Amino acid sequence: MLRRDFLAIAGAALAAGAMPKALAHTRDATTAAAQTGSGHPFDIVAFRAARRHVRTAMGNIACVEHGRGDAALFLHGFPLSSFQWRGAIERLSPYRRCIAPDFLGLGETEVAEGEGVAPNDQVAMLIALLDALGVPAVDVVASDSGGAVAQLLLVRHPQRVRSLLLANCDTETDYPVQALQPVISLAKEGKFVDRWLAPWHADKTLARSAYGIGGLCYVDPAHPTDDAIDAYLAPLLSSPRRKALANAYAIALEPNPLAGVEHGLRQRRAPVRIVWGMADDIFSPKAADYLHRTVGNSRGVRELAGRKLFWPEELPDVIAEEARLLWGVG
Repeated sequence: MLRRDFLAIAGAALAAGAMPKALAHTRDATTAAAQTGSGHPFDIVAFRAARRHVRTAMGNIACVEHGRGDAALFLHGFPLSSFQWRGAIERLSPYRRCIAPDFLGLGETEVAEGEGVAPNDQVAMLIALLDALGVPAVDVVASDSGGAVAQLLLVRHPQRVRSLLLANCDTETDYPVQALQPVISLAKEGKFVDRWLAPWHADKTLARSAYGIGGLCYVDPAHPTDDAIDAYLAPLLSSPRRKALANAYAIALEPNPLAGVEHGLRQRRAPVRIVWGMADDIFSPKAADYLHRTVGNSRGVRELAGRKLFWPEELPDVIAEEARLLWGVG
């Protein structure tokens, strides 16, 4: 990607008991220099070995499972894949059967001909996946566009969601975020994957630079790792059809699937915990407050100082800590 392209884009980006809501906000001392955790997350070889494909009407859904017991469902962001959650899964597998699918159009999932990749399609896919796996209900952990899907899942299928841990993500009142407009415009021209993702995959130093996904969405200069860049981007560049599906995923983010969802969120009683990176240039910190006020059973907001959109990949210990508290385990 040309430097001027990224600068234009970056400029658009800048344009477990109930907790009383009055006491719900906590501000974390986490800074850009914070460590990412003491565990040993899956490397890409182990992660691939744990992956299988689950056949559904929507396609063969790439899915990693690790652990035993009640199920937890991990929903990733764009243009990422389930590999985003490798550190959290490593830490939480002693407490849950961790299930991390790749969304339709992303990762290693094989989309059936004629199937869509919009948020509503993702919800239908998740229900089909859970049915195929024999899982009646899950604790959901979600971020970015996966957070929008998680909200739809909670509202439309409340019996399937025991709890919800949300990181920086879309909300009904701020959708699509302004930062996505250049992405959507390029995707409509069929150019997003080639103009943005291909250069990042070809030059991983560029991807981690101020002019890449690293500078826009991460704080730790080691992220995304080479393995992560390969895991996220290589599948999307592997064929003309995969490029078209990735572009379609971006285009499908333009209509607001969360329109009218607020009433349903207020009615739902599953506990919801919100953890927000406060230096995110894409999703406003005000969105965390909105979610806290809106969901029917908020367990409060934890604010992470100095953290950007994809902090869950950099700070798996925070995800694990918050999930254990929400689930009442460990």
